Amino acid sequence: MRFRLFAAAAAVLTATGAAAAPVLAPPAPLASELRQYVKVPGGRIALTHVRVIDGTGAAPAEDQTVLVDGAKIAAVQPASAAVPAGYQTIDLSGASVIPGLVGMHNHLFYLQRPNIDPSGHFDQPIIVPQMSFSAPRLYLANGVTTMRTTGSVEPYTDLALKREIDAGKLVGPHLDVTGPYLEGPGAFFIQNHPITSPDDARKTVAYWADQGVNSFKAYMNISRAALKAAIDEAHRRHLKVTGHLCSVTYPEAAELGIDNLEHGFFVNTQLDPGKQPDKCPDTAGNPTVLAMKPGSPDANALIALLVKRKVAVTSTLPVFEQSVPLHAPLQARQMDVLTPQAKESYLYLRNLTAGRAGTSRGQQAAEGYRNDLGLEWQFVAAGGLLIAGPDPTGNGGVIPGFGDQREIELLVEAGFTPVEAIRIATLNGATYLGLADRIGSIAPGKNADLVVIRGNPAANIADIEQVETVFKDGIGYDSAKLLDSVKGRFGQY
Repeated sequence: MRFRLFAAAAAVLTATGAAAAPVLAPPAPLASELRQYVKVPGGRIALTHVRVIDGTGAAPAEDQTVLVDGAKIAAVQPASAAVPAGYQTIDLSGASVIPGLVGMHNHLFYLQRPNIDPSGHFDQPIIVPQMSFSAPRLYLANGVTTMRTTGSVEPYTDLALKREIDAGKLVGPHLDVTGPYLEGPGAFFIQNHPITSPDDARKTVAYWADQGVNSFKAYMNISRAALKAAIDEAHRRHLKVTGHLCSVTYPEAAELGIDNLEHGFFVNTQLDPGKQPDKCPDTAGNPTVLAMKPGSPDANALIALLVKRKVAVTSTLPVFEQSVPLHAPLQARQMDVLTPQAKESYLYLRNLTAGRAGTSRGQQAAEGYRNDLGLEWQFVAAGGLLIAGPDPTGNGGVIPGFGDQREIELLVEAGFTPVEAIRIATLNGATYLGLADRIGSIAPGKNADLVVIRGNPAANIADIEQVETVFKDGIGYDSAKLLDSVKGRFGQY
């Protein structure tokens, strides 16, 4: 398969001379059949009388005009200033504009449990079918303009999907394509190559780097030696490694040189009783998140190490919220995009969680969740880089795009202000990707990746759900039309 190669200056060069397609590809003309989803064609556009929440964490700027010239932001000025000649004016009185979301734990697949019943029983194997049609549309419709796939089950498909989106033949966000999971024996789902040795880890990273992936993700059963080999090979090629770990603890991974840890502090196993080296305990981090209270000596030492080693942490609160009885909202707008089978499966598992309300298991889930909220806040206060994504897996209730919005709401629940939460979901992700000079905030010269929201999420974070138009590379997509195109399809294709 041949992949489009862009200018060498924009490509990520590996040590062998192979090149990954850049996350932010040069804009291409949109295929004619996709124009039905466009509300505002590209060109010179003035978004007037809009509230600008710029993604830096600064207070909103009221009654502004954002000038978009092609794929770039030309200027941000008071609405009282004259709009230059040649600009199409769009009055957005009462609306807000934020940067396009940068989703840092986003997937292009759906987790399915065959023949699940109301008791939660299902047949093996757990499988994760690809959602190459519905997932990109859901992300873009809900404001995600750039995303990391954060583990792939069909990496060739993801690379091809990126190529087609970059070429204007499909709609979807800019993609940072992560290679296949770097997993040892005993994978949670069946579509994995088990890494058997450090040399296998190195060769796997080398192979997929040569195919053009942008990053890598280690998984729950990898050994320390294999993880070290993977990190070294990725870094040799100027690529980053993140991890949803279990067999390797957070302090061990930090010392090995990992760039990013997934799932906040939920999956650290360093305090799990009986933890054996290179083994994922059955407890999978639950005792650690219960024991590691924010501000405790263990928490202070771990956070200091992560900050010192410049290890980013990805917050994925929506997927863990689902384990807390009666915490996650049930919204028709999300259920409408699921297939009947996916909806049924989710409601079975949701009901089982709700039934744990008031039980010790439910109370422990709530306590662990509260501890993680506090640890994420403490990590940021200590100078750590917190990035955000929903992880649309778990019990099926976290859905692409909708989950990214929910993540921002839950960051506010963790104690961040709305503008701080928006920064975590935009500029912080861009900073991790090395793209903060082009995306992640609203400023002249940056890419015109913008989200128009009816309302004021700086005052009421729930307004983050009121997305009307999503600009990617200066083209304004109609959120409602994109959502309509996938109703009843997520979970199918």
